[in-house]
Amino acid sequence: MSSDKVHAGQGAQLKAAALLVTDGALVELSAADARQVVGYMQPQRVSAGRVVIRAGDARRNDFMALVLDGEVTVENAPGAMHESMVVSVLGPGSLIGEMGIVDGGARSATCTATTDLMLGVLTRDALLQMMEDRPAVAARLMLAIAKRIADHLRETNRKLMTLARVSKALQQELDAVHAVNKRLLDQAPPPPPARSAAAGPG
Repeated sequence: MSSDKVHAGQGAQLKAAALLVTDGALVELSAADARQVVGYMQPQRVSAGRVVIRAGDARRNDFMALVLDGEVTVENAPGAMHESMVVSVLGPGSLIGEMGIVDGGARSATCTATTDLMLGVLTRDALLQMMEDRPAVAARLMLAIAKRIADHLRETNRKLMTLARVSKALQQELDAVHAVNKRLLDQAPPPPPARSAAAGPG
């Protein structure tokens, strides 16, 4: 391999390591650890429009990916697929699929390449190999992933609490409107008695 290719590969790894420790990925990881982790990642090109991760998929759930270049759209699907809604658009330095590499559960969102993508993919097998080769680095990586997931859960809980407060306020408004309507109905005069069909003219 030529020295130019070696330098290019090293430059790409350094760039990937720098992206891995940004706010969109694992900011708690040290730069030295990030360089070690990136060494276990495989580069992958994804064409625009291709689905990288599909919500509900319980088979292709053994990897996470770092966005090195391009943009990916993240959607969830609360009901039928045509009801999916965009959650966010992520760019370089973003991490996707980290829950799958931890628990192996079905994917919770769909990630689609908005543009051509370059990803750094870390599989569960590579993670297990890292645990054997560099257990301390792997442990710090797992702690960083756990913190990221915990942060997401806290943010979700915050949003749920806000939604609950809004729902309670709406229910109070509805109860007030119902009470006013009931009071108006109670105060309305009774309707006149219906005239009997057998009754003659007055």
